[in-house]
Amino acid sequence: MNRTIKSCCSRWRRKAAGVFCAALAALAAGCGAAETEPPVLRVGVALYTQDDTFISTIAAELERMAREEEQERGMRINLSVVDGRSNQTTQLEQIDSLIGRGCDALCVNIVDRTAAAVLIDKARKADVPLIFFNRQPVAEDMLRWEHAYYVGAKAEEGGVLQGRLVLEAWQAGPALDRNGDGVLQYVMLEGEPGHQDAMLRTEYAVKTLTDAGVAVEKLASDTANWKRGQAMAKARQWLEEGMGDAIEVVFANNDDMALGAIDAFKQAEEDLPLVVGVDATAPALEAVAARELYGTVRNDGAGIARAMLDLVLALADGSDPAGAVELEDGHYVWLPYRAVTARDLEEKAP
Repeated sequence: MNRTIKSCCSRWRRKAAGVFCAALAALAAGCGAAETEPPVLRVGVALYTQDDTFISTIAAELERMAREEEQERGMRINLSVVDGRSNQTTQLEQIDSLIGRGCDALCVNIVDRTAAAVLIDKARKADVPLIFFNRQPVAEDMLRWEHAYYVGAKAEEGGVLQGRLVLEAWQAGPALDRNGDGVLQYVMLEGEPGHQDAMLRTEYAVKTLTDAGVAVEKLASDTANWKRGQAMAKARQWLEEGMGDAIEVVFANNDDMALGAIDAFKQAEEDLPLVVGVDATAPALEAVAARELYGTVRNDGAGIARAMLDLVLALADGSDPAGAVELEDGHYVWLPYRAVTARDLEEKAP
């Protein structure tokens, strides 16, 4: 059920309504910028780590869009971005600080999704709307408060599209079957242990192949915590164990790890297998264009940033958030994934 927030006369909404009304009154009275201070909206942005290429891209997009909205709306949007450094205790302390500094809304890429209940309770107590992104909390936790939201894509869809990329290459001809045994031999580079996106992308990438009748064999799998360097080290280890010629496909739960695997094969001067990633980061798209990365799955970072900002602005304006974004079950904004190969990039080229 979609919920409107207009009926809730909270501290945050009274403040937000006040600043927006003040801005409108100033414009109606013909007040110049020198005579009237623009309203200020304070948004805390907590990242699990700024070392993640995709997450840093979302933060950069959010900053860019906020600056555009400032110009259009005659207001100030102060973004306070903090780096959790992959430590949940650190992030919880940062959330306390952001709330204490008077942030009007929180956008959180949580370190540990099982800690969401604590964070939601903190935000509810302070009456500060909370928007999780790209790391989905447990569904039961999202029900703890009506103004807890999630913006992101469904991880299983990313896995399905990865599987379809490989399936397309497999069905295109015998080239992918290096040893001609009719079985697809693969390795899997996974994100951090227990992370929902890592588990679902891993499961559904392989399931998509087996559901299509492809015989598969897992040669190895390991976690690389979304990191390019760690993935390179894992892939180098596999190559040192003599797997190079046997590996036909490298599945990576994200692009940074896919690029790390490519780094290892190039450094060892081994022929590249088919490698697929997720996120469609700028470095990954360069690798796709260079025919080193076979394909990736676009995780819409700009769309995530846009949806979060639209939610924040709607809430600040006292509007029903369902009028600003497409909400499912009153809490979720789902964005679609899209597969990207070199062919897609060529078709878009001018």
